Order: sequence, then C-alpha cells, then structure tokens
Amino acid sequence: MVSAGDLGSGMKLFTRTASVVWEGSHQHGEGAVTTQSAILKKAPYVSGNHLERGKGTNPPELIAAAHASSFSMALANELGHAGYCPEQIDTTATVTMELIAAGWTLTGIHLDVVAWVPRAAQCDFIDAAVRAKTSCSISRLLHAKVSMFGKLKRRAAATPAVPRATTAKPDSTVGSKQQRKIKHGCKP
Repeated sequence: MVSAGDLGSGMKLFTRTASVVWEGSHQHGEGAVTTQSAILKKAPYVSGNHLERGKGTNPPELIAAAHASSFSMALANELGHAGYCPEQIDTTATVTMELIAAGWTLTGIHLDVVAWVPRAAQCDFIDAAVRAKTSCSISRLLHAKVSMFGKLKRRAAATPAVPRATTAKPDSTVGSKQQRKIKHGCKP
C-alpha cells in the first residue's frame, strides 16, 4: 500500500498548506492568511500596491521571505557538502514587480547574501552559492507544475422577519451587505 508521503517509486512527498480569506475587490479588499504551522494565523493580508493602508503582508513579500529562507538552507547544505559548517547566513530577497500589459508581474528576484563560514575559501563560498541558487526549491519554482481547484460559494440571503411588501423600514441585513460591498469596492 502506498502511503500519503510515497509515490510508490520510492519518492517522498512533502506538503504544507496556507490559506487566505479575502473579502472585497482587488483595490479595496482585505484578507487574512493562515499557515499550517500557525506561525501566521489570520495575519492581515492586502494587495501589494495598497500596503500604505496599514499592517499586512502580500504575495511578493511572502515570495521574498520564502526565497530568502529556502536559499539560506540550500546554501548551508551546499557548504556542508563542501566540508564547511556555516555559523550564520543572512539572506535578503528583493522581489521586483512590474505592471506590464498582462498585469502586475514578478519580473525578478535579487538575493543579497552575507555568510560567516569559518575557514572557507572565497572560491568555495562562491561555488556553493551558485549551486545553492540553482538547487534552491524556490529558485526552481518557476519550472513547477501549477494545479488549481476552484469553488464558488454563495452566502444564503437573510430572510426578513416581515415581507418587504408590508414593511416601511429598510431591511438592516441588506443595508449591512451593501455597506460591506461599498467598503470593499464592489458594486451594491
């Protein structure tokens, strides 16, 4: 029997999940991101060009964090294979987003790396860093197969206690839904 972590050919699988709840339009919406590890639990999440509205993360920032951490681990691994034990690796990933005809697009990532590796020769460090850049899982992500599952769910409309034809007051539930739509940039 094949386990959840085995493809049957000896290859192991490793999966992690993150989920986002998003409310509203792209320009005026907001959301919360939660990771399987719960290191992020309902963390505020906004569109990338609207960070000035307050605290929150966004996809480019999360990609930069993932790339910096993945690269640092890959470099530590490559240095280990070369016979060195790094004391510390500091990596900063800078993601560049550009508005092109197709829309906002991640067009580049720049890695700045500073490492403290006792007795390492500069040439060995450079070789390990170049190998890490190509072996890093996030660096290879651009070649990954992307799959998707989508499901549209609708909330049930609130039923007024009094039929609308006989009431003189507006339904407060409808008003609040309209206010939410306006707040998030959607047409009421």
